[in-house]
Amino acid sequence: MTNDNQQPIEGQEGEKKLSKKELNKLARAAKKAEAKNKNSGNENQQEGNENKDLTIDVSEGLYGSYGLIQSGDKKDITFTEVKNINSSLDKQNVWIRGRLHNSRVKGKTAFLVIRQRIHSIQALMFVGEKISKQMIKFVDSVPKESIIDIFGEVSTVPQEIQSCTQKDVEINIKQFFVVSLAEPRLPLQIDDASRKQDDNNELSTVNLDTRLDNRVIDLRTATSQAIFTIQAAIVNSFRNILTEKGFVEIQVPKIIPAASEGGANVFTVSYFKGSAYLAQSPQLYKQMAIAADFDKVFTIGPVFRAEDSNTHRHMTEFIGLDLEMAFKFDYHEVLEVIGQTLTSIFKDLQNNFASEIETVNKQYPAAPFKFSEKPLILEYSEGVAMLREAGVEIGDEEDLSTPNEKLLGRLVKEKYDTDFYILDKFPLAIRPFYTMPSATNPSISNSYDMFMRGEEILSGAQRIHDPTLLTERAKHHEIDITKIQAYIDAFKYGCPPHGGGGIGLERVAMLFLGLHNIRLASMFPRDPKRVSP
Repeated sequence: MTNDNQQPIEGQEGEKKLSKKELNKLARAAKKAEAKNKNSGNENQQEGNENKDLTIDVSEGLYGSYGLIQSGDKKDITFTEVKNINSSLDKQNVWIRGRLHNSRVKGKTAFLVIRQRIHSIQALMFVGEKISKQMIKFVDSVPKESIIDIFGEVSTVPQEIQSCTQKDVEINIKQFFVVSLAEPRLPLQIDDASRKQDDNNELSTVNLDTRLDNRVIDLRTATSQAIFTIQAAIVNSFRNILTEKGFVEIQVPKIIPAASEGGANVFTVSYFKGSAYLAQSPQLYKQMAIAADFDKVFTIGPVFRAEDSNTHRHMTEFIGLDLEMAFKFDYHEVLEVIGQTLTSIFKDLQNNFASEIETVNKQYPAAPFKFSEKPLILEYSEGVAMLREAGVEIGDEEDLSTPNEKLLGRLVKEKYDTDFYILDKFPLAIRPFYTMPSATNPSISNSYDMFMRGEEILSGAQRIHDPTLLTERAKHHEIDITKIQAYIDAFKYGCPPHGGGGIGLERVAMLFLGLHNIRLASMFPRDPKRVSP
């Protein structure tokens, strides 16, 4: 018999006595089981250690998202612009804020391209003592076009990086933070919108309408950034040059009581119980400022034209660079100032914005813009004669059509080797009502146009400063005198002889750069078919 919790007592009835061989077998089995249990424990411990390694993030705190920035926390960080990063900063740490232009993550390695406007730089990171797999995984999850901050060490490279503007350096990333996430799916790809469109290009491109429909994305391309940098430089140069010449900048109304240029191409707007018009030009108010003894004035602002012209160079709203000045005896005093102003602008662009011009030319190749120090001046009759010699039938008082403008531009370029010239003494019949007739030929006017690459960019003239003659010319153009009476009255109390002109900003930018469409030079263009975005 047995007692509970006791081994059988040897020699009792029913018990079988084990042989020596069986005892050895049991001992070996017990030893094997003990070894198995020991190995199992070691494996569990090793697995636990591995799991522990996965939960330890050596990059914790060195990456992530700032969340919504609501100006509640000011960080003491100094950022470096990408364009200023070069080999002189080798081994130095920098902070950069930019867009994630591209990212490529493979295994334990990440290659990024960070973009700031037209400038870009390569950045990279590798899993190591201070860079974790978790950090690499996080970077891989950030969509292109997101705004990010990176902190890292500048390192020179043995071979140029062809895909970036900063070709001799890269950034070894130490910290990475998201400032603003982009949607994963973009309406268009920046690289596609940046490609040159030609028959030999097998890669994807984006048509102009799609680009304009998604203009905020399209404006991020290096080409667009360069175009509008140049456009801003044109405005800045125009303002500075005229200010140095003693001009005063003025601001004038855009809601006016009558069509400033005459004709029907005006936008009518409701004005309380009546109606008014959007200004076709600041013309009337520039002249009134001269009558008020300002002598030399300029203004920069929007101009509106209700012309149903769906061409490469017309818009219903554009920016006008307008100037007006009193002169002593001859309107050519004004013409020369305008010509000098434009050539000074051209020189400024070529001398100070070569990088931007090169950027635009990569997508839109064009011959360098040519001009002479002293602008070429031809009389209108000379231009007509050149066209007739080329086989064009055109009347003495007929305005230039767009094809004839372009042809004359080519003829002038061949003969005089300039892309910029002035056409003087237009027929009076094709000019606005306020244009002064010639003293020697009543069918000719003291007016001029200026051209770039065969397209008009400025129209100007001596203005009529005599109220009687002004009234007569307004009636001839069938303008309601009652609606411009304040303008006519401005000349009743004495006004110096004066003249000026209006320049289309977008046209200057388009033609200087050799672009094929003015909409590329308008940030948010307006034409008969587009009023959004």
